[in-house]
Amino acid sequence: MSTNSKNFPFTAITGQDEMKLALILNVIDPKIGGVMIMGDRGTGKSTTIRSLVDLLPEIKRIKNDPFNTNPEKFLDLNLTTENIKTPMVELPLGATEDRVCGTINIKQIFSSGDHFYEPGILARANRGLLYVDEINLLDDHLVDILLDSAASGWNTVEREGVSIKHPAQFILIGSANPEEGELRPQLLDRFGLFVEIKTINEPKLRMKIVEERIDFEKNTEKWYESYSLDQISMKEKILNAQNLLNQVIIDPAYQLKISEICSQLKVEGMRGDIVSTRAAKALAAFENRKEVTVEDIKKIITFSLKHRLKKDPTDSLSSTNLNKKILELAETIFSSL
Repeated sequence: MSTNSKNFPFTAITGQDEMKLALILNVIDPKIGGVMIMGDRGTGKSTTIRSLVDLLPEIKRIKNDPFNTNPEKFLDLNLTTENIKTPMVELPLGATEDRVCGTINIKQIFSSGDHFYEPGILARANRGLLYVDEINLLDDHLVDILLDSAASGWNTVEREGVSIKHPAQFILIGSANPEEGELRPQLLDRFGLFVEIKTINEPKLRMKIVEERIDFEKNTEKWYESYSLDQISMKEKILNAQNLLNQVIIDPAYQLKISEICSQLKVEGMRGDIVSTRAAKALAAFENRKEVTVEDIKKIITFSLKHRLKKDPTDSLSSTNLNKKILELAETIFSSL
């Protein structure tokens, strides 16, 4: 399998299984609501996120359309189409609102009426992925815009009485270094999943990661070939899961237990219940099953709920202990079945 990709192969990434799973689940079911990845520098956040795009299928769009419009919505028209890679758009840290949302040229409207709207990053990300590194350093107003567009699937730009609205359906992926500050809890809650990753400290595993990275940079094409079968297998597994997802069911008793967990953890709102259910279904589909198991729920429950818990200033629980607390509660509640 020859490839022009410059990305490190997703299947070759070692030691960050939770992050990889959270990304895959969002690809299987974009309605999960994106993922926020918190971790130290050099833990492979950006490498893993960028490599994900190589596992995604091509999409068909109207040729040269800046909004990546699906031509199937206009079957009655004879449109020229093209296949493109699923878009992966990265948001620069210093981006302005105009660059994100697009701009309306009022003068152009009055002079000719043509091409008065310049699409922005949200247009390019439509039907794809939008990645924001160091999202905790982004202006809160822009984060609000991204989250609102990701949730609604639309971007609206207004200027001097002129309004433009276009589809903006994308999976929002944020990453950040905790040393540079945290996201506001109100914003954090709106991400579907939350994953914390740590620097790998096991010496042999660190050595393996270093050796593989050096080999990859020495001969990218040849090295990528060695993972081609793994990449193809993973791509097919994700596509199969996407097709299977609507057939996956969850026992109402399990659904009730998820809500009991959320209730006992005092999770505000219903996002925790909904995301946990969606993530568990996506995991079952990924493993080629049509029914959610208790193990599926236990596997996704921490990164579905941890970022939604109220932080008590007097609580000294570490991240690891917080995971343990959620899992122990899940074990207790599901043991009554």
